[in-house]
Amino acid sequence: QVQLAESGGGSVQPGESLTLSCVFSGSIFSLYNMGWYRQGPGRERESVANITVSDTTKYVDSVKGRFTIARDNNKNTVTLEMNNLSPEDTAVYYCSADRKRGSARWQYWGQGTQVTVSS
Repeated sequence: QVQLAESGGGSVQPGESLTLSCVFSGSIFSLYNMGWYRQGPGRERESVANITVSDTTKYVDSVKGRFTIARDNNKNTVTLEMNNLSPEDTAVYYCSADRKRGSARWQYWGQGTQVTVSS
């Protein structure tokens, strides 16, 4: 069973940076597309960034140029470097692992890590 463990959340001031990490276990990491999602107060969960098995990345418009997603297949880890944070980035951030094979799909979630941006 895939397990995802996030870390790195916290409270920062606007303009500061944080890096989130997610450690994957229980299966073959390199077979999974990885992503970071977030859910802010009163909002639906949204996709923030994702990285495919071939290292193709995609970002939601609001974080382009500020956030960077990366994966390390040797360490079974995906990270999200977040720069120039703003209060609008305040949310619980979730790591996701996603694999498709034919018509089958597997998706797993971490428990989330809180990011709070406030002055």
